[in-house]
Amino acid sequence: MNATTAKPPVDRRQLQQIIAGLTEGILLIDPDRSIAWANDTALAIHGCAQLDELGANAAQYRKKFVLTYRNNHRLAAKQYPIERVLAGEQLRDVVVEVRRVDDEDFHRVHQVRSLILTDAAGAVESLVLVIQDVTKRFSAEERFEKAFSANPAPALICRLSDLRYIKVNQGFLEMTGYERDAIIERSTYEVDVLEKAENRDEAIQNLKEGRTIGQREAVLRLPSGDGKFVIVAGQPIEVSEEDCMLFTFIDLEARKKAEVSLGQSEERFSKAFRLAPMPMMVCALPELRLIEVNAAFVAATGYAAEDILGKTTSDIGLWKDAKAYREFRSRLDTQQDIRNFDIPLRTREGAIIDCLLSTEAVKIQDETCALCVIQDITERKRSELDLIAAIEAVMQDTSWFGRTVMEKLAQIRHPHDGGKSQGELGSLTPREKEVLGLICKGHSDADIAAILKLSRNTVRNHVSTLYGKIGVNRRSAAVVWGRERGVISY
Repeated sequence: MNATTAKPPVDRRQLQQIIAGLTEGILLIDPDRSIAWANDTALAIHGCAQLDELGANAAQYRKKFVLTYRNNHRLAAKQYPIERVLAGEQLRDVVVEVRRVDDEDFHRVHQVRSLILTDAAGAVESLVLVIQDVTKRFSAEERFEKAFSANPAPALICRLSDLRYIKVNQGFLEMTGYERDAIIERSTYEVDVLEKAENRDEAIQNLKEGRTIGQREAVLRLPSGDGKFVIVAGQPIEVSEEDCMLFTFIDLEARKKAEVSLGQSEERFSKAFRLAPMPMMVCALPELRLIEVNAAFVAATGYAAEDILGKTTSDIGLWKDAKAYREFRSRLDTQQDIRNFDIPLRTREGAIIDCLLSTEAVKIQDETCALCVIQDITERKRSELDLIAAIEAVMQDTSWFGRTVMEKLAQIRHPHDGGKSQGELGSLTPREKEVLGLICKGHSDADIAAILKLSRNTVRNHVSTLYGKIGVNRRSAAVVWGRERGVISY
């Protein structure tokens, strides 16, 4: 071709002025495969300062830059965007990862589309690659993808444009037993995560409008056909520039089973409580507010359940002895489990019941309570007191009682002393022990004075001091006290 017929060079000055300041990278390639021009953005996103660092043509560009798809598969030569546009192909949003051969730390993600510029006659003048650096976006998506997949909390992502699932994590698959392929690209109508949800219509409307779906109970249908109780919530998010809904789940199966089991346990407890033959009451701590009483309690105290429930035991005047009640409360505050505490109770009519009170801490609907069991020992105490009175009456004159009989009577009154005898006797002086021993043998003060060669006034002083130490005020009581502690003679 001679000079008269040669094609004049393309004047791109105005075009270059227009595109120089664009935030997208612009790469101009001539039909002869040479790289004609690049704006500053195109150079920067390739890590270059000068045009020649891109390479003079498409072949040199391929030697300087290694391109891979997002799945890490390396592009063949003819798959490079620069080669595809030279082949006349129109590109639209092709995403590739770019690495420099001379810099192993360089890594970018480019999104590429193409333009073909022609002259008035329709002949190709320039080929254009429009390149956008999407490294940050894809890095963020990659971090999200890793976090989403690793998160043990079950989750799904639904695309709002067609209501199909695009992502599912391992937590959801393990919770439900679904395979991944049975979820991805399935619609929300096929795998309905809002099935039997509370306020289902509201939740579906929020899903269609891309608005937050608040937490609510629902039932997931499993591959087996069974249902699983869950709490589901939805949060609008954007994934790959598409509006989506992130569904998260809390598995309620264990809690539901526990609730059923607890309900059955509470039912059994309630039946046993109502039918127990001993008076029982359940009181909320710490104020001892009456929550429940059984029929035996009503029969023993005369209080009707509807009149006292919700009130405290003090409000209804249940406790006869304020001192004993304070001691009971002190123990309850420190240990809550009490066994056989001796305390008198007052009935609705004002009668006094001698009781042994036992308590056990229980949880009822997350409230700490005391289960109180009452053993009525009024008759037993009356019998004991009658027996003691009879013993003391006949012991007014102990001179004719034999030693064995005295010991038996003492054992009847206090069958076991728990090893206290020696400790209590240790508080007496030797002379007081001698006096006590002679009293137990039935000697009068005059006899004791003669035996110990003391004046009667001295003996009376010893007896008075002795009474004070052992806590009695009658001779017969002193005899019983000494005999039950093994006193024979001193």
